[in-house]
Amino acid sequence: MKPVVALVGRPNVGKSTLFNRLTQTRDAIVADYAGLTRDRHYGNGRLGKHEFIVIDTGGFEPDAGSGIYKEMAKQTRQAVAEADVVIFVVDAREGLSAQDHDIANELRRLGKPCVLAANKAEGMHDGTKLVDFYELGFGDVHGVSAAHGQGMRDLVELALEQLNLPDPGDETDEDDVNKPIKLAVAGRPNVGKSTLINTWLGEERLVAFDMPGTTRDAISVPFERNGQRFELIDTAGLRRKGKVFEAIEKFSVVKTLQAIESANVVLLLLDATQGVTDQDAHIAGYILESGRAVVIAINKWDAVDSYQREQIQRQIETRLPFLKFASLHFISAVKRQGLGPVWQAIAQAHKSATRKMSTPVLTRLLLEAVQFQAPQRGGMFRPKLRYAHQGGMNPPVIIIHGNSLEHVTDAYKRFLEGRFRKEFDLVGTPLRIQFKSSQNPFADKDS
Repeated sequence: MKPVVALVGRPNVGKSTLFNRLTQTRDAIVADYAGLTRDRHYGNGRLGKHEFIVIDTGGFEPDAGSGIYKEMAKQTRQAVAEADVVIFVVDAREGLSAQDHDIANELRRLGKPCVLAANKAEGMHDGTKLVDFYELGFGDVHGVSAAHGQGMRDLVELALEQLNLPDPGDETDEDDVNKPIKLAVAGRPNVGKSTLINTWLGEERLVAFDMPGTTRDAISVPFERNGQRFELIDTAGLRRKGKVFEAIEKFSVVKTLQAIESANVVLLLLDATQGVTDQDAHIAGYILESGRAVVIAINKWDAVDSYQREQIQRQIETRLPFLKFASLHFISAVKRQGLGPVWQAIAQAHKSATRKMSTPVLTRLLLEAVQFQAPQRGGMFRPKLRYAHQGGMNPPVIIIHGNSLEHVTDAYKRFLEGRFRKEFDLVGTPLRIQFKSSQNPFADKDS
């Protein structure tokens, strides 16, 4: 699973700027779950072959007694508990403060590996203004400038060095045929994720064991059904003895993000008694963004009446329209109702996500679609679609080549997606279509 890096520091030291620099985007994932009074931002970063999750936190005031600052401190503690390593950000311009000492003491108490970054250090070539920060007791002080991008690579390398990560290039993969299907069960707290997994294991009467290797107590259970091996990833959020905070017990965002990232198929579990909430929509959005195959299951279906069932089906249509490709199932984990069709849908979603599509068939489908309905003209030019080939799997990627393809509309793209889905029976997986226009060899020549 991806390692997690938390950015911690007092207000206005440049944590958000550093976050945007590390993730190379401002489109952060926002975790605005019920019971949390301030948003935390999650994003993906990469250094070489190593990918990691970055958590941006609010200004940390460990001794805040009440109000919004107490809630922000609670969330920062949660971020530290979820993290593998902490980057403690201080302000090189303003110098050392009493609040920095308070945060340092709190980080030592929490016991996570920590790297000290003095932000806004552009132009400080001699480093004399950074000497005071050695009082914090975190070893070397690393001067960086998040606004100008100075020292970013060295900072991330130092943070990841704390974790002794294996080189992704050295990992040897089994044959894809022999690999188990990684199935993540994701959803809000108390929707029945653990109950469902326990029901599966009880039906098959398999001996389950925990696979260690993460600091966040995510549990991975080997499972076999009808000769197919699975690896069930539970995101229930197990408690860590001695290090349990109220916010962590409510919901661990990182566990769900990591489970989704590492899975082949995600079972999105919803609660029929609660309906489709904002939390469900956020998780569904991240599944789509990650490109994972997905199956939707509504648990506790036996506990609602006909009116509630109708309302839930309408909520799914209105709040999760971007998952129309996913199959929908109504189950009861406790009573073991409706579980058979879910397994069939999981197998079909995985098969669709790893489907091989030949270039001749894709090109034939493309030309037939153009003949049936040509793309709209964009300005002086009409897009000319010439041929298509597969560019990847899980999710399937189709690359279309031609001329003036930047003028292809979203509506026409959806039209093509529908044709490809129907031909290859792609159910339960996102399908990504990319366009590559040919370069005009005479564009740079004088007329």
